[in-house]
Amino acid sequence: MSTRKKIAFIQAMPESIYAHRLFEGIFAQCHKYGYDVAVFSSMLAVCSTQTGYLNGEINIYELVNFNKFDGIIVDTVSVTEDQTTFLKELLLEKLQKECNKPVVSLYLPLGDYPVEQSDDSEMIKSITEHVIVHHGCKNIYFLSGMKDYPVSLEREDSFKKTLAEHNIPFDDSKLFYGDFWYSGGNALAEKIASGEVPRPEAVVCASDHMAIGLVKSLVKNGIRVPQDIIVTGFDATQEAALSETSVTSCESNSQKAAANAVDRLVSIIEPGREIIPYETDSKKVIHEGMSCGCQPDFLHSTRKFKESFYFKNVDFTDETSLHDINIGLLMEGYLAERQMEANSPEECLCTIHRDTYYLRPYKNFYMCLREDWLTPINITEKGYPERMMLSVQASDTEDSGFYKKEDARIFDTELMLPALWGDRKEPSVFYFAPLHFKEKPYGYVVLECDLLQKKKLNVVHRNWIRFINNSLEMISTRYRLTVASVRDEMTGAYNRRGMNEKLDAMLKSATAEDILYVYVIDMDGLKGINDTYGHNDGDFGITAVCSAAMSITDSDSICIRAGGDEFYVIGIGRNGNATDRSSDFNNTLKKISDNSKKPYQVSASIGYCSAPMNEKPDIDKLISEADISMYITKAAKKKRIVGLK
Repeated sequence: MSTRKKIAFIQAMPESIYAHRLFEGIFAQCHKYGYDVAVFSSMLAVCSTQTGYLNGEINIYELVNFNKFDGIIVDTVSVTEDQTTFLKELLLEKLQKECNKPVVSLYLPLGDYPVEQSDDSEMIKSITEHVIVHHGCKNIYFLSGMKDYPVSLEREDSFKKTLAEHNIPFDDSKLFYGDFWYSGGNALAEKIASGEVPRPEAVVCASDHMAIGLVKSLVKNGIRVPQDIIVTGFDATQEAALSETSVTSCESNSQKAAANAVDRLVSIIEPGREIIPYETDSKKVIHEGMSCGCQPDFLHSTRKFKESFYFKNVDFTDETSLHDINIGLLMEGYLAERQMEANSPEECLCTIHRDTYYLRPYKNFYMCLREDWLTPINITEKGYPERMMLSVQASDTEDSGFYKKEDARIFDTELMLPALWGDRKEPSVFYFAPLHFKEKPYGYVVLECDLLQKKKLNVVHRNWIRFINNSLEMISTRYRLTVASVRDEMTGAYNRRGMNEKLDAMLKSATAEDILYVYVIDMDGLKGINDTYGHNDGDFGITAVCSAAMSITDSDSICIRAGGDEFYVIGIGRNGNATDRSSDFNNTLKKISDNSKKPYQVSASIGYCSAPMNEKPDIDKLISEADISMYITKAAKKKRIVGLK
């Protein structure tokens, strides 16, 4: 068992630039201290209207065993996107009930837990001075986030101080509150366009999303940007750089906030340990865009464009580029179609194992499934069962791993992933993501990566998992349909069709030294039980007889429900063991009946027949002869009962 300290990071939408900055700060610090990180993420924004799919996504948070970790960091911003609070409330309740380890929230309040924020005052000052000095604006509005939120207050305060340094008066009529989302910008634009508030020279926004919403709504209302109003954002997101009117913005210092959260936890986990501060470049470059009228930062925009580009040609002479899988390569690889072609569960898992190269670079890949993933699952179920099955494992550095059923490993779900607790030379990050079809939980996947790996999770990872979700649903549906076509629904024994399919395969693999044997089993007194106690009790008797028949069915034989209360056990082997198996059957059935405490005894008659394979036996003839043997036994029972009377 590893003694390495571990931090759990709870967040949503790990492919966003904001998440990547948080990862950078957390991973850099944890690498310094030798800590592992486990990231638990929904791949979908919590404000999504895809309710069924979202419910399947947020199930991943039910997996987190908080007390197995040494500390917890919660990205409260991403779990309250667009002021959607249900996930924040769910996590807070779980933490308060289940967690006795230190917890730190990022940026926004989470109950009474301490909040860690970066100091973005220098960045807000830089973007505000750009508007004042470069563009000569004095009548400037500030569009903040939610009122009284710490991050909002910090950015407002920096804006006010910057105006004061330039002798520009400020009053509260120039301060507006939003939600850090597009809707906040839309709302201010409507007020300006309607004349509810006077038109300013410029608006400094506390987030890019609000700035984009503001720009688009102003233009829609006939107000030109930047000719009539200059607009700036904050965070230097991809959306700002690629917007139709690119938004002038400045990078935040999110890495520092995340790093500080780690340092705060370390000081609690290991009191007295030296804290190694996170070094950051306080002179963040302003990325100019069209929204302020400056020459746009084309290099920045080009980089963001490349990051979002659908298809990039691969330089096969550059080994590192082979790990730069983009969404175009994923889509053009017809992964979804190949997944759907799988004819069996094992073939499906084999394809998943093979297709993990789309996730490069990584250290190890793990897929954990419910043991019952192939059978119908209650779609209202939350969380995961007490045990999970590690079904697929792959490595990016060596030809290893597994996907076959016989190699699967069962483990207690409270461990989340056995490898998380193994010994490693270097600390790692483990990204946990849910596997589901709508609300139906199948399990989860885990990607283990180097903490300092430059490439973080992206749109490829999210869509690869979506393909896997659909593949698991498809193959499990096929499996259930196949089972339904060859199995009896009530007892689980093979039906006639199943018998023919299985028997054909058994006969093809038989040798001349084998014997073909048949047991015919018929329940005694079914009509009397039905008439006296009802058909439910009659069904109990049938399933009891089937269970006893199953008990004498081994790997060389099959159990068939041939009719209402009649069963066959057919096998090919060296010895049918007729006497022993018949005795075992009767003893097992008596035990089942006695344990049921029913007011009647469930019994059955059994007959047997066999023939060597070198005589090319006729299965129908053997069944007929075993049937005669069974009726002789049944007649003897009746005669004995009559004699007793």
